Amino acid sequence: MRKLKFHEKKLLKNVDFLKYKREKGLREALVTRRYHLVQRDDYKKYSSICSMVQKLVHTLKQIDPRDPYRIEMTDALLEKLYSMGVITTKKSLARCEKLSVSSFCR
Repeated sequence: MRKLKFHEKKLLKNVDFLKYKREKGLREALVTRRYHLVQRDDYKKYSSICSMVQKLVHTLKQIDPRDPYRIEMTDALLEKLYSMGVITTKKSLARCEKLSVSSFCR
């Protein structure tokens, strides 16, 4: 790569590549630095997984608590998240509602 000219250096001082205007990227930048994520896409993938799990928990909570399908799916979800190390206990769906990107990064 060629050496940057004076005005190019001056322009780059004003730009922060870890903060995006539309994202309000403070939280994203903190998690990326803390857990040493290599690419910004990793954070986005973890975020989408969190939102999918939260939607699934929301739909499971709408089903009758005594329904055998709900019991089976709840146990499967809790077992999967516990075996991945995302949640600490397999007690209830309340833990799954509060998932964050940090829990996946840990």
